[in-house]
Amino acid sequence: MTRILILRPEPAAGRTAEKAAALGLEVRRHPLFAPQPVDWSPPTPDRFDALLLTSANGVRLAGPDLERYRALPAYAVGQATARVLEAAGFSTVIAGTSDGSEIAARIAADGHRRVLHLAGTTVAPMETGAVDVMRIAVYSMATLPPDPALIADATPGTVLLVHSPRAGERLAERIEATDRAALYIVAISPSALAACGVGWASGQAAALPDDDEMLALAARLCE
Repeated sequence: MTRILILRPEPAAGRTAEKAAALGLEVRRHPLFAPQPVDWSPPTPDRFDALLLTSANGVRLAGPDLERYRALPAYAVGQATARVLEAAGFSTVIAGTSDGSEIAARIAADGHRRVLHLAGTTVAPMETGAVDVMRIAVYSMATLPPDPALIADATPGTVLLVHSPRAGERLAERIEATDRAALYIVAISPSALAACGVGWASGQAAALPDDDEMLALAARLCE
């Protein structure tokens, strides 16, 4: 059976592992990062027309001050983040289907101009167009020490799931170019795939930035 390596942080890695196991896939978890909250000063909600979250970690780690913005229409980069926002009590949540640039365009099309973006300390490039975005970091991703078990588990034929460009960069650092020819990459986006570098047996990016889309690609590689 082909092995799947999940590199995303916990607790998201555990949810992906459960879905992969339900598909009959052999799974190993090797998070490259661990999310942690950072101190932030919440601006007053009346300064904004809308709220933007591009990661579920922003919802989980923003703390109690997130409640200040429940009256704003909330936008999420994907369905997973939207579900976490809804669980946090936001009643009006609009989910994107691609990346930050796509959801920013949707925000502009809906007539909003002043947007609060609660994000991590590092953010993928995003075209904001006519939208005036105030970005505030509410969490960071701490890089975990290299894990020798990652290399040991990356046996020939293994599929590696890459959920962010930063994860792609770390993976490229930890697996030598000479060891990539028998390993397969499934990435959440074209930018995440590009960050992995070259030399892999194959590399595919999901059509939508969604866990289920990635697992569907991985399952086909395992057939």
